[in-house]
Order: sequence, then C-alpha cells, then structure tokens
Amino acid sequence: MKKYSYICSRHIIDDIMQTKSAAVRTRLIIMNFLQFAIWGAYLTSMGNYLGKAGLGENIGWFYSMQGIVSIFMPAIIGIIADKFMPAQKVLSLCHGIAGVAMLAAGYYGMTAGASVEFGILFPLYSLSVAFFMPTIALSNSVAYSILEDNGYDTVRDFPPIRVFGTIGFICSMLFVNFMRDGDGVQFQSTYWQFLTSGFLGLVLMLYAFTLPNCPVKAAKEKKSIADALGLKAFTLFKNKDMAVFFIFSMLLGVALQITNGYANPFITSFKAIPEFAGTFGAENANALISISQVSETLGILLIPFAMKRFGIKNVMLIAMIAWVFRFGLFGLGDPGAGVWMFILSMIVYGVAFDFFNISGSLYVNQKTTEDIRSSAQGLFMLMTNGLGASIGMIGAQAVVNGFTHTEDIGGVIYTMGDWSTVWYIFAGYALLVAILFALIFKDPRKDTASARKD
Repeated sequence: MKKYSYICSRHIIDDIMQTKSAAVRTRLIIMNFLQFAIWGAYLTSMGNYLGKAGLGENIGWFYSMQGIVSIFMPAIIGIIADKFMPAQKVLSLCHGIAGVAMLAAGYYGMTAGASVEFGILFPLYSLSVAFFMPTIALSNSVAYSILEDNGYDTVRDFPPIRVFGTIGFICSMLFVNFMRDGDGVQFQSTYWQFLTSGFLGLVLMLYAFTLPNCPVKAAKEKKSIADALGLKAFTLFKNKDMAVFFIFSMLLGVALQITNGYANPFITSFKAIPEFAGTFGAENANALISISQVSETLGILLIPFAMKRFGIKNVMLIAMIAWVFRFGLFGLGDPGAGVWMFILSMIVYGVAFDFFNISGSLYVNQKTTEDIRSSAQGLFMLMTNGLGASIGMIGAQAVVNGFTHTEDIGGVIYTMGDWSTVWYIFAGYALLVAILFALIFKDPRKDTASARKD
C-alpha cells in the first residue's frame, strides 16, 4: 500500500512539474510573439504610408533612426536592467513608453490627414523606437533568466520559443495587409499600422509586468563604465583579421534595412500601372513580403550544415551574393507575369539575412575570449544594425529620391519612377562588397590548415 501511494505521489509530482514546464514555455512563447508582432505591424509597410502621406523623401530618416538609437540605447537600458531594476519590469516600462509614443504617432497621423508634418511625426516615432529597439535584446535576457531559473537548457530550449517571435512578426504583417479602415483602405497604407503597433506594445507592457521575477544580480567584480558599455570590444580592431571582418560587417549592414523601407512602396506603385492594377502582388505587398520572413525562419536551419561544409568566408560570400539576387530580382520582376521573380527574391532573403547575421555572430563567438565575448557581440550588432543600417538607409534615400518621385494618381499618392535602376544600383553595391570581401578577407580554415602543416 505504501509503495502504491509512493508511486501515485510521484505521478502527481511529475504531472505538476510537466504542467509548470508547459506554463513557462507558453508564457515565453506569448512574450516573443507579441515582441515581434509589435515590430511587424509597421517595419515593412511604414514606407508605403510615409509615401502616401507626402513624406516619401524622408523614408530613409525614419528607418535609419532604428540604427541610430541601437548604437547607444541597448547599452543604457541593459545597465538599468543589470544594476537597478528587474529585467521584466524594465521590459514592461520600455514597451509602455514605446507603445504610448507609437499610439501618439498614429493619432497624429489620423488627425493630420493629408497634412502630416515631418517635424511632428518623426520625433514621436523616434521616441517609440528609442525604447523599443533595446527590448529586442532585453526580451532575450528575460527569457534566458526565466528558463535558467526553471532548470532549462537555453541553447536547446530557447530557439523553439524564439521561432514564435517570427510567427508573430508574420501574423502582424498579414493583419495590416488584409485589414481595412472605414474607407476600405488597407492598414498597410495608413496610420492604422502605428495604432496597431502601439496597442500591441501596451498589451506587452501589461503582460511583461506579470512575468516571473528576474532579480538584479550583484556583480562579482566592479566594472568600469567602458566595460559596462561594451567599449572594451573595440580593442579587437587591433587584430587585422577582426578589423577587416567588422568593417565588412558594416559595409554589408548597409543592405539590411533597404527592402524593409522601400519594397512595399515599390510593389504598391504597380497599382498605378493599368497593366498590373488589380494583381494580387500589387494589392497585397505586405503579404508578398511576408514570404521573406518565412524564408528567414527556414534559412536558420541551413546554417549548421553550411558553416561546417563551406566555412565562414564562403558562407558570408553566399550571403553577399544572395543580396545581389535579392535586389536584382526586384529590378527585373513585376507583380504580373514576373511575380515569380518577386517570390524568388523573398526566398533568397532568408539566405541573405541569416547567413550574414547568424554566421557572423558565430564567427565572433569563436574568435573572442569569454571575458569579451558579450561585448564583441554588441560590437557586431553596432557595426551592422547600428552604423551600417543607418548609413545604408540615408544613402538609399538619396538613391531612391534621385530616381523616383511622388505622383497623385486618381487621388492616391504613389512613388513612381525608375525603380529598376534603383534596385540595380543596390545590387551593384552588394556585388562590389562581395568581390572586395573575397579578395581581402582571409579564410580562417586555410590559416588553420597551414598551421597544422607547419
């Protein structure tokens, strides 16, 4: 009888533990879903709205602001979460500020109508992204802390949870693509995308506040301000190979946000061309672009094989060539008979983005010591998503403005012009970077093989 009772008790305990395990995973899945749904509501469609609101010439400034704030805000917010306030509360506070600011941007767009002013919309948007961008890394930190406190292996258990972030991004993109306002206009072309993002931000603000506590951990040793801000990693530039790697990371980072800013207004412009008006691609640019995010998810699965088979240099080259195709196919395609080129461009994006970002991060991890590894990862992100992306969007804005113009067609403003030349210029840039990288960057595998022979 005692043995039977013991067995029953063990089963009850196991059931409780499994239920708790499922609850932890579910909570983090919801957090990641909302985290990236907030971003997906406007990231790929904001350029379309700005063009129609008469701010098409300033699209680059809006997207470059994400990179500019990424240079310093994650470090500042990270210090607060490390030293002064539990991470889940900092996450909640950041989403609260970002959500309110984005709602204010949407409300201003709604009240201003066709008289939207850059000087009002841009500061509201900038305030929002200044507090949103740090939450990308902060949400990861919260997830790691909660998983570790519950006995999980973060390397094994976090990726399946993180995938739901990409799913949230895609769902949000599709929502603003197919939802329409009272006038029958898609959210992807209006201020409603900002309102959607702001609302989701406030939902995550409330939700994050209820997450398990991630207590502030006292540092074992006193760190300098330079260490806290990750500035120690800049010593890596003393190593020639790492300096070359980081410089090329910045050069390729130039390409990262270009299609997020300009793909939607480019594809939507075909609605003004009678031959393509009414086609699925022209009418549903965001839905078409969402294939890129699906491809990005699948591209991650190829990285372990590619890194083992080809090595970091060839994997990075594959990414650079993929960017050439990403841009070139946009220049050649159309939403009619040539829509297959758009779809292929979306599929190629998974390789272009993942093979660069993730393989680059793995290379940094392999080439740095443990005491500087986190700072080195921050430096990699600064060079790519900070400096590179910011410079890229400002440069892209100049190119697009030089070859396109806004035009009122049937009461709707479209960005028209020589889009093909625009995309060919971007493709040419990516090809030039690839050639220079192939000639200058040394393959670490060859150095290792040479050392073994010696």
